[in-house]
Amino acid sequence: MPFSFDHYSPRNVGVLMLTILFAAIGQSAADVKAAEKPNVVLILMDDMGAVDLSGEGSTYYRSPHIDRIAEEGMRFKNGYATCCVCSPSRASIQLGTFPARNGITDWIGAKSGLEWTRPNRVLPAQYKHQLPAEEITVAEALREGGYATFFAGKWHLGGKGSWPTDHGYEVNKGGHDRGSPPGGYFAPYNNPVLESGPNGESLPMRLAQETADYIVAHKDQPFFAMLSFYSVHGPVQTTKALWEKYRQLAPQRPAGEDRFFVDRTLPVRQVQDHPVYAGMVETVDDAVGLVMDALDQNGLTENTIVIFTSDNGGVSSGDAFCTSNLPFRGGKGRQWEGGVREPFYIRFPAKVPAGSSSDVPVTGADLYPTLLDLCGLPLRPQQHLDGVSLKPILEGDSIADRPLYWHYPHYGNQGGEPHASILDQGWKLIHYYEDGRNELYHLASDPGEQSDLARTHPARAAQLWQQLDQWLTQVDAKRPEPDPRYDVKKTEAFYQQLQTKSKERLESFHSEILEADWQPNPDWWGSLQTED
Repeated sequence: MPFSFDHYSPRNVGVLMLTILFAAIGQSAADVKAAEKPNVVLILMDDMGAVDLSGEGSTYYRSPHIDRIAEEGMRFKNGYATCCVCSPSRASIQLGTFPARNGITDWIGAKSGLEWTRPNRVLPAQYKHQLPAEEITVAEALREGGYATFFAGKWHLGGKGSWPTDHGYEVNKGGHDRGSPPGGYFAPYNNPVLESGPNGESLPMRLAQETADYIVAHKDQPFFAMLSFYSVHGPVQTTKALWEKYRQLAPQRPAGEDRFFVDRTLPVRQVQDHPVYAGMVETVDDAVGLVMDALDQNGLTENTIVIFTSDNGGVSSGDAFCTSNLPFRGGKGRQWEGGVREPFYIRFPAKVPAGSSSDVPVTGADLYPTLLDLCGLPLRPQQHLDGVSLKPILEGDSIADRPLYWHYPHYGNQGGEPHASILDQGWKLIHYYEDGRNELYHLASDPGEQSDLARTHPARAAQLWQQLDQWLTQVDAKRPEPDPRYDVKKTEAFYQQLQTKSKERLESFHSEILEADWQPNPDWWGSLQTED
C-alpha cells in the first residue's frame, strides 16, 4: 500500500516530518563521522634490515615505492623492532607489549629447555607458543571501533585456533602457523588459507593484489588492512631476469677481499651484493606500489594512514647470509643494533607533513596506541602497556623520554646469544645470560657498537643493569638456566667448525652466485613450476 498523509492529523504529520528529518540528519552525521575516520594500511616486512632500502642508504637495492612512504610522511630515524626474531615482534604489534611481558620471546617453533641440543652453556627459556586468546589485539580494538579488518601474509603467532580470524581479523589471506612460505615465493603455494594462483605467480604480488582488492571493495567504509609480507625471509628466490639485472649491478670487489667477518660466533656478511636477494627486494617494492596505487586511484590517499616497518634486522649471518646491515653491527637473531633497527615510516597526508622526520626511538609496540589515537578511538592503557602513542610526534610535538627494553633468553640460529638489553637516553646496555657480563655502548657516538664502555663508565653500566634487572623482574620475564650437559670442549669445537669451514664455503658460494654461468637450486626462480 503506498504511503499517504491522508490518515494523519496536521499535528501528527508535523511530528512525523520532524522525526524523518532528525533521522536523516542523524544518519548524515553518522555517515560524515564514518567518512572522517582514517583508513589504515599497516605493511610489515619480514627480515628486512635497516639499510635494505635505497631510501635508507643502500646503493644496491631499489625501492622507490617504499621510499615514497617515507618521503610523503614521517621517517623515524631510530625505529626498532621489539625483538631480533619474528614472532615476538609480531606479537608486540598486535598487543602493544614487549616480549618479556607477553611471554612470546622466540620464534614460535624454536626449541627450548632440554629439547635444545646444541652444546651451549644455558638452556633457552620456555616461552608462549601462541598469541594469548584473552588479550585484545589492535585488530579487535579497531573492529570494536567500527573498522572492517583484513590480514594478508605471514602470521606465525600460533597454530589453528590462533590464526588472524581468531584475533580480530575478519578476512585472512595466507596467515597461519608457518614462518616461511611453505610453497616458496611462486605458485603453487601450498598454503592452507590462500588459494593458489597460476603456476609461477609471485606470492608478494598476489598478497598485494588481495590487499588492493580489499581496499577497493571497502573504500566507502573505514578499514584496517594489514599486509604482512613473507618477504624477504628465506627461501631466497627471484626470477632469472632479476638475478641477471642485479648480477650486473653488483659492486666490484677487490680481489681477495672477504665478504664475511667472524663476529664472535658466526661469519657476518659485510657487503650488499646478493643478486637473488636484491631481486626479492625489488619484487616486494613493486607489490607495495600496487597497494599505493589502489589508494591513489580510489581517492583514499589523503585520509589513509600507511605504516611501513619490519619485524627484525636483515639476515647477515645464518639462514641465507644474504644482506649486510652496516654500519650497524650484527643482524637478525643477534643482540646488536643490526638485529633490531628497522625502517619505520608513517604516512598520513591529512595530518603529517611530507618529508618530516623524528630522532625519537620508537618500536612496533607503539603502533597499537598510535592507531587508536589517530583514529579517534579511546586508548587502552591496560592492554598496550609498553607502547605509547606517537600522535604528538606526528603533529610536531614531543613525548616523554622513556627506556626501551629487549629480552631474548635464547640462542639465535644466526649466532645470537641469550641476552637482555636497555636503551635509555642514548646509552645501550646489553646483559648476557651465559656469564652475566654487560656491554655498554653510547649509540650517538658509536652506532656500530664497536667500543664497549662498561669498564670506563662502570657507574652508568651498573645503574642501567639495575634498571633492566628490576624491569625484567617486574614483568616476570623468563630467564635461561644453566645446561647440566654443558661441555666447554664440545662448544669450542662446534663454533670452530662454523667459523672456519663454514666461512670458506660461504665465501665460495657467494662469489659464484655472481658468475654468468651460475646455476641455482632448481626452485630459486620458480623453474620447478610448469607453465599453464
